Amino acid sequence: MPRYTFEAVDKTGRKLRGEVEATAAQEAIGKIKAKGLNPLAVKEKEAPPAPKPAAPSQPPPQKGGGPSYTPSPAPKKGGLRSKPSFLSISLFGGSVSQKQLTQFTQQLSVLQNAGLPITRSLKILANQQKPGALKSIATNVAEDVETGSSLSDALARHPKAFNKLYINMVRAGEAGGILDIILQRLASFMEKSQALKRKVIGASIYPVVVLLIAFLVVFGIMWFIIPKFVGIFHKMKVDLPVMTSFLMDTSAFVSRFWFIIVLVPIAIFIVLRVYSKTKAGRIAFDRLKINMPLFGTIVRKAVIARFTRTLGTLLQSGVNILEALNIVKGAVGNEVVTKAIEHVHDSVREGESIAAPLAQSKVFDDMVINMIEVGEETGELDKMLLKVADTYEAEVDASVSNLMNILEPLLILTLGVIVGFIVVALFLPLVSILKNVGGK
Repeated sequence: MPRYTFEAVDKTGRKLRGEVEATAAQEAIGKIKAKGLNPLAVKEKEAPPAPKPAAPSQPPPQKGGGPSYTPSPAPKKGGLRSKPSFLSISLFGGSVSQKQLTQFTQQLSVLQNAGLPITRSLKILANQQKPGALKSIATNVAEDVETGSSLSDALARHPKAFNKLYINMVRAGEAGGILDIILQRLASFMEKSQALKRKVIGASIYPVVVLLIAFLVVFGIMWFIIPKFVGIFHKMKVDLPVMTSFLMDTSAFVSRFWFIIVLVPIAIFIVLRVYSKTKAGRIAFDRLKINMPLFGTIVRKAVIARFTRTLGTLLQSGVNILEALNIVKGAVGNEVVTKAIEHVHDSVREGESIAAPLAQSKVFDDMVINMIEVGEETGELDKMLLKVADTYEAEVDASVSNLMNILEPLLILTLGVIVGFIVVALFLPLVSILKNVGGK
């Protein structure tokens, strides 16, 4: 009977690896779930390995074709033996741009794939960096690794440059002996994340800039031009239409209380900024982001793409699913989705599925839920998550293009109405003046 190797998580969240006899993959998954385990990956074993004597600490194999498993080795967690250099803290703040970090990761992956020792690779990259935070950090990391520290522990001493996701993926790569592959996945992940972020920001900047310019132009007209017409109309003693009177009153308010127009938006911004720092404020704003018209669809799809790509990349790299969910929780950038991930974490810890808590959040589409369910059933959750990420990133790109096509005529129409109102309001009294002059 064929044998299948598997990776699974028990109810305590411990990651296990083992084998099971079954006639097909679905039967193997059923046997694994019957033991109270949540399968992550199930693959048919091509050739049985040479028999090895079981270690005393390992549990005996299960009878009746049931799964036999042993706890997977936990990654080493070294203590932090040194602190970031004074240079990286005081002069540069220890921060590194995402573009620099992506290039650094890509180059380190190439050097590792070429077979160079990690210490030499780090020294090469440190020497070719321009003076700055990354050069200082790379030098410190190389020194720490040279003195016996693991790469992940050395990177963990610079949390402003390397986040939890980066460090845990490197740690998983070290444990599995595939550091070059993990670094390549990291670089690819960061490139796609940056591209997605640029698209969302680009969709937000365009209308904000256009509206700001329009506001400044209208403000200038109200401040400088309209008062001159007011003087002319008063001298001519013309009966002003309602539109013109409204325009004149608005211009007078702007000229007299301009500081209110300037200070009120600033005050509102400060209040909202302070409120957004609270937990209730973050939840309210994040819910508004994913539900607001036009932009809400783009933000929601971007959040889903970030969640699925981050979780899929971590699982693909061998990170424990509970640890991966903890990392993703801080990386999605949306409190509504973070709350859903917390429910997923509790569900997985109890040995249940991922899909059900996600469906309850009302953020994820049915397609996402169904694909995650299929991934759990087939033991290829990481691949399904990455497919969802690819799909939603493409949809974000298309949505941004469509939004630009909608906003451009909409903004032009809005500006046309405002300018047209001003022109008509100023033109109507001029018609009365011309009639009076013609009558005389």
